[in-house]
Amino acid sequence: MTATLTAEPGMAFALSGDQRLIVQHVREYARAEIAPKAAEYDRSGEFPHEQLRGLADLGLMGATLPEAWDGAGLDSVTYALCLEEIAAADASVAVIVSVQNGLPEQMILRYGTDAQRETYLRPLARGEKIGAFCLTESGAGSDAASLRLKAERDGDGWVLNGAKAWITSGGQAQTYLVMARTGGPGARGVSCFIVEQGTPGLSFGRPEEKMGLHAAHTTTVTFDGVRVPAANLVGEEGQGLVIALASLDAGRIGIAMQALGIARSALEHAARYASEREQFGKKLKEFEGVSFKVARMAARIESARLVALKAAWLKDQGLPYGKEASIAKLLASEAAVDCTRDAIQIFGGNGYSREYPVERLYRDAKVTEIYEGTSEIQQLVIGRAVFAEYAE
Repeated sequence: MTATLTAEPGMAFALSGDQRLIVQHVREYARAEIAPKAAEYDRSGEFPHEQLRGLADLGLMGATLPEAWDGAGLDSVTYALCLEEIAAADASVAVIVSVQNGLPEQMILRYGTDAQRETYLRPLARGEKIGAFCLTESGAGSDAASLRLKAERDGDGWVLNGAKAWITSGGQAQTYLVMARTGGPGARGVSCFIVEQGTPGLSFGRPEEKMGLHAAHTTTVTFDGVRVPAANLVGEEGQGLVIALASLDAGRIGIAMQALGIARSALEHAARYASEREQFGKKLKEFEGVSFKVARMAARIESARLVALKAAWLKDQGLPYGKEASIAKLLASEAAVDCTRDAIQIFGGNGYSREYPVERLYRDAKVTEIYEGTSEIQQLVIGRAVFAEYAE
């Protein structure tokens, strides 16, 4: 497989042999073990424990963690392409993997204490535990600095009271990274805590009945006098929102690749269907109205992938990549929604039926424009970065 990247000094335009082998191995696993059960899990809402265990065996539950913490030690470009393969098979599985790798693990790795790394990273990397990221509240979505869940000092620990909403893997995860207010209003009053499943006072709502991603459980998480030791504070007091937002940059690359996997799957299904289906004595692919749709789908996927891989490459170089991550998520999520809609149009009436996969892909695609920062938030981030670049 060849990955094309935007021309920039030092950037490679082709994957190494090892990278190609890893991506091929993940593709084969995803097509054999994940894709065949995607429709069933979509109907039942069953959490994909079996598939996650298989991905853990491949090292993908701790894909970018160093080997010292039992991670696979993958570079960000390779991991991104692996995530696209998982998403092409089942976007529900991909978002669980993306959240785990991009948020709880990286937050603990970058900002945690040695004791926190020792306690939490290896079980997460081995897939023995699932991680969750708790930022959003019912009244604090895009405006994360307005969150209200409180953490108050109590002796040698903290007591958390409040609720989080729309938490991926809520109730299924064992390790929760929770943003809570420890000071006054605004971003500087927020801190980050590790809360373990089973802590008294921690409870979960029923999985939300969502439009798509049915196998990726999303719940409210309630904190009723949840006590955690002082050692569970991640980073410094008041640093929580800085940690969360910095980590979301990496998460946005993951969601971009999830969106690209959905879009690519829609393209593959549409191209095969158009090559087989006949109308008016011709294959659908022979009609320009169809072939032009397929061509534009391919162009949008390829262009969004370029930016996503550039963001991943910048991350590996230790260079700023926030703007590129936001551009990637914006373009890839729009491509996912548009490509799945066009795929349904190519399938015609069959595309509206659950008998065919493009209906599920369409439902799964929409949320990529919403979570880990809406498309509107991405445009704010991009706009501010552009103005900062050209203001001088």
